[in-house]
Amino acid sequence: MCASLENLTNTDNENAASDANGNDTTTTAATTTAAAATTLLIASTEMGEGTENIALAHDNLPIPAITSQEQILREFGPNFKILQCNPQVHELLTIIRDKNTTRSDFKFYADRLIRLVIEESLNQLPYSNCSVETPTGAIYDGLKYQSGNCGVSIIRSGEAMEQGLRDCCRSIRIGKILVESDSDTHTARVVYARFPDDIARRQILLMYPIMSTGNTVLQAVNVLKEHGVPESSIILSNLFCTPLAASCVVRTFPRLKILTSELHPVAPNHFGQKYFGTD
Repeated sequence: MCASLENLTNTDNENAASDANGNDTTTTAATTTAAAATTLLIASTEMGEGTENIALAHDNLPIPAITSQEQILREFGPNFKILQCNPQVHELLTIIRDKNTTRSDFKFYADRLIRLVIEESLNQLPYSNCSVETPTGAIYDGLKYQSGNCGVSIIRSGEAMEQGLRDCCRSIRIGKILVESDSDTHTARVVYARFPDDIARRQILLMYPIMSTGNTVLQAVNVLKEHGVPESSIILSNLFCTPLAASCVVRTFPRLKILTSELHPVAPNHFGQKYFGTD
């Protein structure tokens, strides 16, 4: 593990809560609540995912997400981006986290959030200028992708994001990576990887919805780099990320681009099971 679970301490949560309320110097009520709520970190292995999950033991006290752009830039750098949390996005996040959401609704609203994240991820790809002729004979100055693109999903929960990518990019090639975790040591290892032959020349959208510790993503990025993919050519499309995972990944791969919809100490680790109906 690149970072110990004990690194996410009550002090860290105090800072996160304070920044979320726009106050970097004083202890607020939300900060005290977050510190009291975070009392225990438990590492477990997600069913069929090879992902070490984090569960936070608390007394049903609210823990705020980290939204301060200054803190995010300071702690995670310019390559870590969060989807703009407008009311629509906030509602989607709420429905997905609600334990009373039916599977049918869960999948519907998860697909909506995935589509938003994928579309914003496509904005991170390099473009070049081009000109086209319109049906009226006029010339229109536009844009086109600079080079070939490829999606890579981390099996199994990452496969939930594949259709969203196909809906945005017709006939896009998609590779797969399977990462499993040792039941005793919780060490993540890659057991399967399949990519297009020219993967090293492509821009990669790496799809993985839940990052609790970042270990699975680290292994996946290592495999891509072993196949010749530059770190700067990889964009991680993610739905939910913890500060622990964000710190771990950006510290190891600072040129990797990351886009997530929420940075929050508690990740909805039920996502894969509920999306695929295996909970």
